[in-house]
Amino acid sequence: MNDRFNTAAGWLLFAGIVGLGLSSVSSRYFATHAPEEGGFPIEGAVEEGAGGDAALDIGLLLANADPAVGEAAAVARCGTCHTFDQGGANGQGPNLYGIMGKPVGEGIPGFTFSDALASHGGSWSYENMFAWLESPRSFAPGTKMSFAGLSKPEDRANIIRFLYENGGGPALPEPAPAEEAAAAPADDAEAAAGAEAETPEAEEAAPGADQTNPVGEGA
Repeated sequence: MNDRFNTAAGWLLFAGIVGLGLSSVSSRYFATHAPEEGGFPIEGAVEEGAGGDAALDIGLLLANADPAVGEAAAVARCGTCHTFDQGGANGQGPNLYGIMGKPVGEGIPGFTFSDALASHGGSWSYENMFAWLESPRSFAPGTKMSFAGLSKPEDRANIIRFLYENGGGPALPEPAPAEEAAAAPADDAEAAAGAEAETPEAEEAAPGADQTNPVGEGA
């Protein structure tokens, strides 16, 4: 009885030692072969916060924007704090008639802006308004504006196009030229150069041509 117990205990102890040794070896192996960064990179993916509106074709977005849709969105989302009519009263936020192109944080009679906007500098360009509507707190940290922002560029474009139509502003930016349109002049130039290069050879190969008398003389 004692021999069987001792044998079983010995095998259990041996198995425990082997298991502990394998665990130690495997942990050292994976520690030395672990990747520097977790996960797998996805080709074409953009890191969060990278690019932003710099990668947007704001001119194309505004060209395709619908000011009527923008007006409805502006009134529904912003109408509790802002007015949009000429000479409209300030509310919790300033009157926004003709806001495009005005200095950021100033230029609205009777309204006092927060320090975050008053010290920002610059004007309400289309790029700045796109960034502001996307995230006011990111554009001007410390702003009193409680609006969370609009993530879809098309929604921002509709509202900005309405603001432009409602009081004017700087000229709308032109859409960026398409790659095909940019490549076309180069292709046409190459084709024209090729045609000019082939013309002398064609004249030399023409049978019966009189090389001493220009065409049309003596007619």
